[in-house]
Amino acid sequence: MQQDRNDGGDFEFTDSDFERICRLIHTRAGISLKETKRQMVYSRVGRRLRHLGVQRFADYLDRLESKKDAAEWQQFTNALTTNLTSFFREQHHFPVLADLLRKGAGRGSMTVWCSAASTGEEPYSIAMTALDTLGRQASKMRILATDLDTNVLQTATAGVYPLELLERLPDGYAKRFFLKGSGAQTGFARVRDEVRELVTFRQLNLLDPSWPVRGPLDAIFCRNVMIYFDRPTQRRILERFYPLLREDALLFMGHSESLHHATDMFKLRGKTVYQPLAKH
Repeated sequence: MQQDRNDGGDFEFTDSDFERICRLIHTRAGISLKETKRQMVYSRVGRRLRHLGVQRFADYLDRLESKKDAAEWQQFTNALTTNLTSFFREQHHFPVLADLLRKGAGRGSMTVWCSAASTGEEPYSIAMTALDTLGRQASKMRILATDLDTNVLQTATAGVYPLELLERLPDGYAKRFFLKGSGAQTGFARVRDEVRELVTFRQLNLLDPSWPVRGPLDAIFCRNVMIYFDRPTQRRILERFYPLLREDALLFMGHSESLHHATDMFKLRGKTVYQPLAKH
């Protein structure tokens, strides 16, 4: 088989290696990689080869599978997980969330699941919206924030961000919800405790046979996640979301995602916002 070398040709990387990686990450995380991602795969997984002192992708993959090394499997998965996020990304969703929270404020408690928390900007944006909308009643809120990637969850749990990332916050939010660092932390800000206390971070793979998530949920944020899954995988995840949601709950999706293949479960309520159909 013809050998395909990338990134300066540091490692042997064949068509078979690429196909094998695609198969492994699809089985483990549901992620579907196209040929256009070949250079990205070489670059990201190649870092693991350098770290371990392995010269060929085939040897690394043999080692990964034969040793059943949970820690290295997680590193492999982390390497191929894309984490692109920001505070109040897709801003049109947050007034819709605020309205939902106001309507549900009379309940004893409310729960929102952020199913792709990444480095924490999204769940903290949900928490800030709750505090701004509900005031002291926000203490009844529970925000479960999960992600497949353990590295980004460490950043999320720390809640410390460069000041430039706060530029997209609504007026007054940076001063109200963040503490600016000093000394060695100059140029950074930390999320205030009142925001952090609303959020619980957990590692979770959406392909796991069981989830540590209990309904009924008031909302699920699953934005810009489905684009990495094939259609059957998307369908299976949506079928598991559906029974977790209250009938008046909302499912928030990403700007390039739609639920045309799940109209038997969800109806469109707004721009990439869906509501579950009545359960019989």
